[in-house]
Amino acid sequence: MPSERNTHGVVDELDLGILAELAGQPDAPVKQVAAALGIPASTCAFRLRSLRARGVISGVRLVIDPAAVGAPVQAMIRVRLANHSKEGVDALFDALVATDGVLQVFHIAGGDDFLVHVAVADAVALRDIVLEHITVHQVVRATETQLVFELREGAGVVPRR
Repeated sequence: MPSERNTHGVVDELDLGILAELAGQPDAPVKQVAAALGIPASTCAFRLRSLRARGVISGVRLVIDPAAVGAPVQAMIRVRLANHSKEGVDALFDALVATDGVLQVFHIAGGDDFLVHVAVADAVALRDIVLEHITVHQVVRATETQLVFELREGAGVVPRR
């Protein structure tokens, strides 16, 4: 069994086991996670505190079904920039993440510069995000909107148990 103290800041097999248990059931009590791994609850609690302190686990996130709150239409908006000044990119990034209906913003490399994942009520609201919140920025050269028909969560970086 790995030692109780992980002093190198590296994620070891026990940490990965704890993460795998939590990936499958994030709200599992420490005792349940410990029992599944065959370790004392005190060891599990210590390791969880260490994972949080080291930033391996950061925060707890509430996942809301957009359709349940009136935003059933999801889309990915590809954004291409005309120029790439740090100030322009940062200002656009900040504005995008602060826009109602925006779920995630990816600053990417390649033919596009940003991918903006949105959830909105309807096609009019989708158009409004593009016209009122994206193309109004001088650094934006073009956008392309793609509707999301279905979204599934991937396996993640730590396989679930």
